Amino acid sequence: MTTERRMQIGEVAERTGLSLRTIRHYEEVGLVIPSARSKGGFRLYTETDVERLMVIRRMKPLDFSLEEMRDLLEITDRLGAPSERSADDLARLRERLESYRKVADARCETLRAQLMAAEDFAATLRRRLSDVTA
Repeated sequence: MTTERRMQIGEVAERTGLSLRTIRHYEEVGLVIPSARSKGGFRLYTETDVERLMVIRRMKPLDFSLEEMRDLLEITDRLGAPSERSADDLARLRERLESYRKVADARCETLRAQLMAAEDFAATLRRRLSDVTA
């Protein structure tokens, strides 16, 4: 039997690009729970915990609330669990997941439009600057 490698919070922070404070906050609000604690009381995380934090990290720029993050994580946990599910339950979970995908797609489109406007503005400033220095 192989045991899954466990990482301390510093390594997890480095791997995810999240601060220690942010990871602790996500623990406090129940989005991620360390898989174990060392004898010295340090939080220990697994690859699964890192993947969960990456899902949260990817949701953040799309302005998902903590409650939405919690709901989506519950959906993915339930879809990934090896338990018996009825066809109706599976269909409901897939429908909920699809609704989050649609929201994410719409928010990405909004961000693309904002980025295009920002790039256009920056180009305008560059042109004006070169007109002044010419």
